[in-house]
Amino acid sequence: MHELSIALGIVKIAEDETAKVNADKVTKIELEIGVLSGIEIDSLNFVWESAVQNTVLEKAEKEIIVIEGLGKCIDCDNEFDMENIYDCCPNCNSNFKGILKGKELKIKALEVI
Repeated sequence: MHELSIALGIVKIAEDETAKVNADKVTKIELEIGVLSGIEIDSLNFVWESAVQNTVLEKAEKEIIVIEGLGKCIDCDNEFDMENIYDCCPNCNSNFKGILKGKELKIKALEVI
C-alpha cells in the first residue's frame, strides 16, 4: 500500500510550506490526482487520518480533484480518453501513445492560518 507513503509525503510538503510562512496549521488542502497515476483514492482516504494525526493537516479539509486520462496516438494523431495506462487508440488500435493528462499528483492549494 504505497498510498501511506504518498500521504506522508503530502504531510511533509504541507509542513515545509507552512513553516515557510510561519503558519500553525492548514485549514484546507486541494489535491489533483490523475486516474492514470496509479494512486487508489479509496486507499489514500483510508490511510489519511493516520498519516495526518498530530500534524499541520490534522484538522484540514481535504478536497481531491480527479483528473481524467487523455492520450494522443503516435500513429494517427487521434486524441482519446483513457481509463487505464494500457488503453490503445480506439481509432487505429495502436498501442503507441503519449499521455497528455491523467498522471498528475499535485498539491494544488493549501489554505493556512
